Amino acid sequence: MATKVYIDQGHNPVNPNAGAEGNGYREQDLVYTIGVLTAQYLNAAGIETRLSRPTEETQLGTSVSSSLAARVQDANSWGADYFVSLHANASEITSASGSEAYVFSQNSAAVPLAENILNQLNINTGLQDRGVFSRPSLYVLRRTAMPATLIELGFITNPYDATLMANSPELFAAGVANGILAFLGML
Repeated sequence: MATKVYIDQGHNPVNPNAGAEGNGYREQDLVYTIGVLTAQYLNAAGIETRLSRPTEETQLGTSVSSSLAARVQDANSWGADYFVSLHANASEITSASGSEAYVFSQNSAAVPLAENILNQLNINTGLQDRGVFSRPSLYVLRRTAMPATLIELGFITNPYDATLMANSPELFAAGVANGILAFLGML
């Protein structure tokens, strides 16, 4: 039976639960595209993949909490083996740059998954690997029935990171997909 990976493109196209903005870009648009490309790479490698937002217009829930719940319920009911939520980071410090990951706890089975994704993001994008951190308060990490990680691909508030995510989404998608494949021993 094929491994099933749920790719959650964080946020909605519009409120409720729209994402961060910076340098003329919207988080929800960047991660939508990167998620679609990631799914294409994974499907080509024989990994069954489902997207939280299969179309750009897909709107999940009527509030932030119902949007998050819809993503988790879809992954849980589908029987995903792994859950990867894609996001773009933001900071008041515009020089902040790089990729980082969040997991429920450092004892989580998701830690090696997150580490592999960050390593491959660094290889594919050149952005700094900022590390894996515990964030048990994040809904998508505490309510999923499978190992889950939230990946901050780069900083939308950093001009270089934002432009790279917008103009070279395939680099980020290849990094995420290769990280998953490396974790699964398929790379």
